[in-house]
Amino acid sequence: MATKLFQVQSVLRRKLFAVSTRNIPQQKPIRTLTSAMALAQGKWVKLDQNGTGPGARSSHAISIVGQKAYVFGGEFSPRVPVDNKVHVFDLETLTWSVANATGDVPPPRVGVTMAAVGKTIYVFGGRDSEHNELNELYKFDTSTSKWTQLSDGPDHRSYHSTTADDRHVYIFGGCGVAGRLNDLWAYDVVDQKWIKYPNPGDKIRGRGGPGLAVAQGKIWVVYGFAGEEVDDVHYFDPAREEWAQVETTGEKPTARSVFSTVGIGKYIFIHGGEVDPSDLGHLGAGKFANEVYTLDTETLVWKRWEDGPDSGDHPGPRGWTAFAGGHRHGKEGLLVYGGNSPSNDRLGDIFFFTPSL
Repeated sequence: MATKLFQVQSVLRRKLFAVSTRNIPQQKPIRTLTSAMALAQGKWVKLDQNGTGPGARSSHAISIVGQKAYVFGGEFSPRVPVDNKVHVFDLETLTWSVANATGDVPPPRVGVTMAAVGKTIYVFGGRDSEHNELNELYKFDTSTSKWTQLSDGPDHRSYHSTTADDRHVYIFGGCGVAGRLNDLWAYDVVDQKWIKYPNPGDKIRGRGGPGLAVAQGKIWVVYGFAGEEVDDVHYFDPAREEWAQVETTGEKPTARSVFSTVGIGKYIFIHGGEVDPSDLGHLGAGKFANEVYTLDTETLVWKRWEDGPDSGDHPGPRGWTAFAGGHRHGKEGLLVYGGNSPSNDRLGDIFFFTPSL
């Protein structure tokens, strides 16, 4: 009798459960780590090049204004500046030309950086043919192709990093006369004056080839070479005038320097870079990476990006490249031009990476 009663109760419980859950919508399956990672995909496109371009080089700089990329400086042989022409690459026609530059044309240099604010490109520092570190600031008006030398800036340096917002050009670190630097400066293009931010002191080791980007109202310093490849991340908050080091998680890239960097929204994208320096220093080629990573500056989580199914040729491992953020076909991304290869051969190809955000 007890057994029969138990069976009846079990049937009633199953029927009640079926009725109570009939109108509950089915939950979507939990997304696995693998499927989540599959969404972190981007598209690489190798761009054709028409006309006579600057050719293979490294330690040069590039900036994008509208649909034109402007290239300056660099080397083909180690430590030997190639030229001081302004080479212009049209991102629509994929055609090279040389600007008919006038004014205070800078001498040739390597390890130079530049950044655009509006239609004006600002060029700072570098190293000349006598291996002297430089500290001149120039601006190049892309509307008139005229160079103007502005006031000298921070201490002489090369292989520093530069980025910009809509009013300031930021300079951080690099190789100075007496060693690697860790200072942060801004040039106010409206007031035409330099701003020296508080020095981080021992919080940040002096370094060359770090990533530098503006995101979330802060200036971020990512990795670099401080006598060894390092993997620390810092930011400076201009509103509070404070430095902070952050701990990051996720698919963290290995320590590296001289990689491509671009800020897109709250994300900092990096590509490639040197992960193991050469015993010959700048005269040789170290080991280079070829991956793309992003750092979410809100969550401080790194993510590795894969090539999407419609992606073209991948740039492959390289460092000491020229890079810039820009738009192509209405989508924001990263332009990578040239650099040094694992065989120590300079490269002359151009790629554009578009993330699927």
